[in-house]
Amino acid sequence: MGCMKLGSKADVFLLEGQSWLCTSGLPSDVCIQVGEMSFHLHKFPLSSRSRLLEKLIQEFSASQESEEDAKCVLSLHDLPGGATSFLLIAKFCYGVKFELTAAVLVSLRCAAEYLQMTEDYGEGNLISLTERFLDNVLRSWVDTVKALETCEAVLPLSEELHIISRCIDSLATKACADPTLSSWPVSGQTAAQSPIATALWNGIHSTSKPCPTTEDWWYEDVAILKLPLFKRLMLAVGSKGMTSDGIAGSVMFYAKRYLPLNGRQSSFPQRYPGSRIPVMSDADQRTLIEEIIRLLPNQKGATPTNFLLRLLRTSMILHASPSSQETLERRIGAQLDEAVLQDLLMPNTGYLVETLYDIECVQRIVNHFLFVDQYDDDSNVNAVVVEEDQLADSSHSLTPMTTVANLLDNYLAEVAPDVNLKLDKFLLLAATIPDYARPSDDGIYRAIDIYLKAHPWLTDSEREQLCRLMNCQKLSLQACSHAAQNERLPLRVIVQVLFVEQLRLRTSVAGWFFVSDNLENSQNLSGSIGQTDDRAIPVNYGGGQISTFNDMRERVSGLEKECENMKHEIEKLVKTKGSWSNFCKRFGLRFKASSMMLPCNGEALQPSTKAVLDKKQDHESKLAD
Repeated sequence: MGCMKLGSKADVFLLEGQSWLCTSGLPSDVCIQVGEMSFHLHKFPLSSRSRLLEKLIQEFSASQESEEDAKCVLSLHDLPGGATSFLLIAKFCYGVKFELTAAVLVSLRCAAEYLQMTEDYGEGNLISLTERFLDNVLRSWVDTVKALETCEAVLPLSEELHIISRCIDSLATKACADPTLSSWPVSGQTAAQSPIATALWNGIHSTSKPCPTTEDWWYEDVAILKLPLFKRLMLAVGSKGMTSDGIAGSVMFYAKRYLPLNGRQSSFPQRYPGSRIPVMSDADQRTLIEEIIRLLPNQKGATPTNFLLRLLRTSMILHASPSSQETLERRIGAQLDEAVLQDLLMPNTGYLVETLYDIECVQRIVNHFLFVDQYDDDSNVNAVVVEEDQLADSSHSLTPMTTVANLLDNYLAEVAPDVNLKLDKFLLLAATIPDYARPSDDGIYRAIDIYLKAHPWLTDSEREQLCRLMNCQKLSLQACSHAAQNERLPLRVIVQVLFVEQLRLRTSVAGWFFVSDNLENSQNLSGSIGQTDDRAIPVNYGGGQISTFNDMRERVSGLEKECENMKHEIEKLVKTKGSWSNFCKRFGLRFKASSMMLPCNGEALQPSTKAVLDKKQDHESKLAD
């Protein structure tokens, strides 16, 4: 750390209680009171260096003409830096040795200005001396940070002397420059704590401080500043070309240092022994978080979504201004596709707590996302294309809309067990995402099932209204199997699920036999050219590979069992609700005979199943021949 040694004499000042005495041998003729401290000194050394002290001594002497032996007593309670600064000034006036450092420079410079210690009262007076040393300090990153930190205690004089602006300009220039190409010392710690690297050059050892290599090297240093100075520094680095990521990183570091982003600070102990971080009141935390929100860059993606969500949760706990919370919700909505479920589960902190989690806040965030997404020229087109691709290949990369749809479905499943969650709120949030954004409805089905389980008192009409959120045709085979046996679902939905399963089964069986016909043709063609092993012909269909005819027969047998199980399930439903015709009329089903014909007595197979078995037997007979 830079320092300057002043004076040539040994220290002649002695502290006795609350008084400083000069032990030069001459009796004191002036007493300067600064705060609770008294300085018993002599008039001549002081008046020869300070215009203000000379003036005050003369005025006192003029008022005490009748009392020539009266001791001069002056009060300087407004002196910048207080008694600490005046002790150094007294030593300077007496020529006593002392060390001038960056930590006391600003207060001493302001005190010298206050006392009017100009060149008219001696060459190399304190004003010019501290100015020269300030120029030297501004060349060092560490010393400049220390000097700026002390400016807060000597306002407004440090502002009037442009010390703050000079320090901020110096720091902003260094933060925006490449530190590896500069000569100023930088550190993430104090000079005493920083590691010292030993360099060997021509056999001579020297000590040098390693240069930082990461872009966040300056975050910790400036985090010691008070909020007003930190805010001005952020504005300065922005004006000098600092990237949005750099500004966001510094602001995030500052927020994490002073704000409890998971709860109130009073419930958290200090993070490490000897921490200089004060415990702030709720009012101070509220002011800080509102300023942090204003300082964060507006650019999308500059600030991570998880940090914004944690900041929003804290702002709710501290009851920050509605405008600040709205700003956070809008920024989160713009990049909601980067959020994770855990951060989205924000507890309800309102005065009227109805639900465990703040559903309305998430609703507003999703609305902001949709508002931003609708202005993307290719968003809807890309979403439809990706949906089709995902149905064929589940590993396809997700669009932001599809990602948000999956996130929202998982969120609905997490909040569904809340018995206080009203149906209209659940429906409103679930219906916010358009249908095309969900390539599969397994997620929304899971959320619906959990909600039905937690709300068994729902009426049949409410259950049907809830189930309209999902499209049975977009359920996977596992989800269909679960839904077909789910007693919590309305009967209409179960029938729709079974119908979808049968349609898929018929399509799959028809496809398998189409492949078998092609295999037979291939067998005949292979036989004509001398093919001897017709059971090892590989076939690709629908993304899967069938190696032999035995594999195909096993698959057909499995499909037959699935068809039988579906028949038994529908028979149970028909026996429960009456004849099949009345059942269809009641629920408005219009199925063609070729699509779905199951007898109630269970003696005969439906045409589609019979065709499957006949085709299978015919194919086996051909293989036997």
